[in-house]
Amino acid sequence: MTLSTYAKHAPWTDRRGNVSGLRLGVFLLLLLPAARIFYDLLFGPVFPEPYEQALHQSGDWAVRFLLLTLAVTPLRRIFCWNRIAGVRRMIGVSVLFYALLHLSLYAASEHWNLVKVASEIVLRFYLTIGFVALAGLAVLGSTSFDSMIRRLGRNWQKLHSLVYPITALGLFHFFLQSKSDVTQATLMAGLFVLLMIYRLAVKAGFNLANPLVLAACAGLGVAGAAGIEYAWYALATGIPADRVFQANFDIATVIRPAVWVGITGLGVSAAALLQSLTGSVSMKLGLRRV
Repeated sequence: MTLSTYAKHAPWTDRRGNVSGLRLGVFLLLLLPAARIFYDLLFGPVFPEPYEQALHQSGDWAVRFLLLTLAVTPLRRIFCWNRIAGVRRMIGVSVLFYALLHLSLYAASEHWNLVKVASEIVLRFYLTIGFVALAGLAVLGSTSFDSMIRRLGRNWQKLHSLVYPITALGLFHFFLQSKSDVTQATLMAGLFVLLMIYRLAVKAGFNLANPLVLAACAGLGVAGAAGIEYAWYALATGIPADRVFQANFDIATVIRPAVWVGITGLGVSAAALLQSLTGSVSMKLGLRRV
């Protein structure tokens, strides 16, 4: 391939080979966490376990970008923003990158003793779960190109529907390695539940662009997040689950993950309402001019 051919297939170009501001912006944003991780490793303060912070950060960003990938379709439906579908593949590939970086940093923390790394993955349940999720992401990443989409045909969609159980495994790994403080894991799980509720609403025949439907989805997302948090503390820890659940209603001290899920869902609903009102006003103005 010539340099010009490579340029046409760069992540920041559209199918015509032109530079896309949206794709370029998303590409740079996806790189920022990795740049920060490597900067801290090279120039940041020295810790007794230098890879631990980077290890957790890379895993966190893998989960965040995985949820962002799942959010593309609902956002396209809600806001009629078809262009956003063009960055879904890029975000998905970045998930695999951060997951592989997560594994590499774990290997680095074990002084690249790959035999020990392999044995730990087999013997430690939370590592096994994480590795299975990574293997699933690798399969999805290797089949995300146009040539594989054409080769697999209808089976491609079936294969890539595995992203949902893979996300669930990744979140389970997040919970297991978080131990007693599962605030971030609960927030990510709650957002995942909200995204799944959006999909179920569409399958049930609801209009996802309807602000009232989105508000109802937000309420169900709050219940889901609170239920997951309660179940985790009740089943996996010795911390009183009732007190944790009651803390969701005391926002004066700290905003719990379930509340953040509700804020996110209601924010999407408010944005959809604003878009609807703006569209109605624009249509009325247009009719008056005519």
